Amino acid sequence: MKVLKFGGTSVGSVENLHKVKEILISDQEDKMVVCSAMSGVTDQLVKIVDNVKFNDTEAITRSLHWLENKHIEVIHELVEDDAIRSVLKEGVSSMITDLFEIANQGYSDTVYSRIVTYGETILTYIFSGFLNAIGVSNVLLDAKEFMHVESVENPNILKVGKKLNRIIENSPQASLFITQGFVCRDKENNISHLKRGGSDYTATIIGAAINAIEVQIWTDIDGLHNNDPRYVEGTKPISHLTYNEAAELAYFGAKILHPQTVSPVVDKDIPVLLKNTFAPDAPGTVISNKTYRKGLKAISAKDGITAIKIKSNRMLMAHGYLRRIFEVFDNYETSIDMITTSEIAISLTIDNTENLDKIVKEIESYAEITVDQNHSIICIVGESVINDKNSYKLFEILNYIPVRMVSYGGSNNNISILVDTKDKIPTLRFLNDKLFQVPNEVVL
Repeated sequence: MKVLKFGGTSVGSVENLHKVKEILISDQEDKMVVCSAMSGVTDQLVKIVDNVKFNDTEAITRSLHWLENKHIEVIHELVEDDAIRSVLKEGVSSMITDLFEIANQGYSDTVYSRIVTYGETILTYIFSGFLNAIGVSNVLLDAKEFMHVESVENPNILKVGKKLNRIIENSPQASLFITQGFVCRDKENNISHLKRGGSDYTATIIGAAINAIEVQIWTDIDGLHNNDPRYVEGTKPISHLTYNEAAELAYFGAKILHPQTVSPVVDKDIPVLLKNTFAPDAPGTVISNKTYRKGLKAISAKDGITAIKIKSNRMLMAHGYLRRIFEVFDNYETSIDMITTSEIAISLTIDNTENLDKIVKEIESYAEITVDQNHSIICIVGESVINDKNSYKLFEILNYIPVRMVSYGGSNNNISILVDTKDKIPTLRFLNDKLFQVPNEVVL
């Protein structure tokens, strides 16, 4: 069985839903289809949660009317049969009523999760009904019945597999299943979610759970590019990446992938294909354990980075000092992205500033600490990247852009530099020209 995930843009309009349908019927292989909410819907649901916090019933009602009208309009355009159309409209209206009742319960983490995951529930209900209406038989699955991941960071693949395989076995004639991305249950069995962009992660968790032959991630771009096409002209899709390369790029800002996407499938050696819904014949990118080419592959950027410098003339070389520093970040569950050290100072970066004030207060009791926000990590990725004959060129950036930190050695697959976010785009463009633009060769 293959697992196919379609993102918000891919399911964002009636025209696009027809494109997805064509992809699904293009071959006869068994498929598990994971769908995101329609583009813009989750943002609207997050606004509803904000209004729940302030008990703004009027704003909640307006947003729910918008959601209902948006999806009913899709049903009208998508489904021709009046009877099926009527059933689907009634189902959507019932879900909107449920949402209103949830919103009236007041704010809690569980209420947040229940509300923001409704977009996937509504979309898959409509899409499954549409497919059945045109004779594409399928089974709609409720992800809340099997996505008992317990921990987002370390999902219980075995538990998900037992529950999901039991459901599949009870539908022996089915070859196409439709389910929701993003939504899951936590260790207390409460409805939770896999964070924004988490439908990719849903797909690979399911892929690992059922031992899929491959996982396909369908988006609006033809694979992972060697730089950010939003800011850099002439980027090119990468045909093959290793799991490690893809993980580095995703963690350091590549928007096409959720940062944890590849982790569930690595040990089972299940390839992940990045495909374009709007150009299905394009080769896209294949992510696997195979190394087709070493060296420079791609550049990505991660924003929202805070740089922290910790200085202490008398304690840095003292036994246990570094441990003391790291324990502070660990106690406040704050991950460190980059780190460099000198004889008297430590420089490091974080992307979660929720507990920054507490961290600073604790450290400044025994060291001098300075904090600079609005930075970006630029990550140059490729297996054995430092051995690439062109890698040295990236350091020419030092002649043009103030670089706060440089990090290499933690992984053979990336070199990271830290710059002020206002310098991010010039840095991406400079590095693209230096590392990926091959000069015209003179033929003698």
